[in-house]
Amino acid sequence: MSSTWGNQIKLSIFGESHGPGIGVVLDGLPAGEAVQQEELLLQMARRAPGRDKTATPRREEDMPEILSGMLDGRTTGAPLCAVIRNTNTRSRDYSQLKNLPRPGHADYTGMLRYGGYNDVRGGGHFSGRLTAPLVFAGAVCRQILARRGVFIGGHIYSIGSVCDDPMDPAAVTAQLLNELSRQSFCLLNPQAEAPMRELVEQARMEQDSVGGIVECAAVGLPAGVGSPMFGGVENVAASLLFGIPAVKGVEFGAGFAAARMRGSQHNDPFYYSDDGRVLTSTNNAGGALGGITTGMPLLVRVAVKPTASISQPQQTVDLSKHQAAQLQVTGRHDPCIVPRAVPVVESAVAIAVMELMKEGGRL
Repeated sequence: MSSTWGNQIKLSIFGESHGPGIGVVLDGLPAGEAVQQEELLLQMARRAPGRDKTATPRREEDMPEILSGMLDGRTTGAPLCAVIRNTNTRSRDYSQLKNLPRPGHADYTGMLRYGGYNDVRGGGHFSGRLTAPLVFAGAVCRQILARRGVFIGGHIYSIGSVCDDPMDPAAVTAQLLNELSRQSFCLLNPQAEAPMRELVEQARMEQDSVGGIVECAAVGLPAGVGSPMFGGVENVAASLLFGIPAVKGVEFGAGFAAARMRGSQHNDPFYYSDDGRVLTSTNNAGGALGGITTGMPLLVRVAVKPTASISQPQQTVDLSKHQAAQLQVTGRHDPCIVPRAVPVVESAVAIAVMELMKEGGRL
């Protein structure tokens, strides 16, 4: 499986949702970097299931067990390996899925790709459970980046049709991102929380689910990082963001809205700041031009589809009988994964920024 990513910072994720455990190997980290355990656990808890009514009731402590690459709280320069044990599984809920693939899941395509040997329990290696080790890796990277003055944070941009206030792409601050990155239901406008939760609860009661958008920013990135064509900032970040299960779209800066703008509207005018830096008065580019950072905030939005596992009866096929069938998914599932996706998106951006900065000699 293609579960390894990166050239400078190499990331490898392993395990299945209902196996003994899941984990990550992160290679290429600088040696001697202090890693605060409480900060790691804070980010793990933001993603972990069973802590909010919008999430699955499956509760996992998600306590990472570091096997290598760390000594006395600092990186050693060796590959950093961590395992997260699975302790609350109900594999019986998935016994029928070998023959009845769930709509919206990778049961059918995984069977084709791996000849029927793929683990369908909880989605196996295709499961959103595999985002836990991604968050661990991102939590390590964001601590290293913070010492270089780079800060990352995100918020729930929307759930269904209910929207939060957008970030100001030209004026995102490290203080705002740090505040957001410590919240579990991250919003700029607290008044959006009640209608968002109401929408999620409505979907849950109707045995359905709802999707949304996560907006994430990174500030403090030095200008001049990244490469044109295939090694650009957007390319590198998007390649990791699309590895998050349920992500169906990624846009930077003005994104798809740029298609409705004129050049005079979309172009970001340059100016000199009081401290002599070249900045732009707007940030429709989202912090990158020609794949290279401008020094403005890197701004990305990620579309998250509705959770595929819903309890309503759905049309499928019986692969053993070669005929139409009906399926009703059982088990414990999120009516909305958007709140838990925020720290996952932040982590992917952090790892991508580490890759870009090391490639550019900035670590």
